[in-house]
Amino acid sequence: MSIRIFLRVIGVAALLAFAAAVMPSQWMIAIARQLGIEPFPDSPLTFYLARNLSLLYGYVGVLLMLIASDLPRYRPLVWWVAVGTISFGVMQFIVDSMAGMPGWWTFGESGSTFFGGVLLWWLDARTSKDAAT
Repeated sequence: MSIRIFLRVIGVAALLAFAAAVMPSQWMIAIARQLGIEPFPDSPLTFYLARNLSLLYGYVGVLLMLIASDLPRYRPLVWWVAVGTISFGVMQFIVDSMAGMPGWWTFGESGSTFFGGVLLWWLDARTSKDAAT
């Protein structure tokens, strides 16, 4: 797998978070209930935080797509994105654990983030910095 393909796949997936930012509140509550995450507080602060986090993930997708669109130019950022993603995965584990999220959520979210960062780091390390991979 090339770095460009990996960045695009993760970037497109992250762009989907923009839909969650404008999702009706009742849908958020229903999805949380289906996932076994209850209660999902029906409060302005809850929806503010959920929507802003979705926007943040969406803009991460934009950044990844931008990097992938001109990899020779933005290649120096790939290592930083990988290291940031690895550290974000570690922090997600801590935050999810502190929040009392179910184990499947905590390990799924933080694990996929952490290992995604490791994969990006590995892809970056194994390819030439001069190659437009």
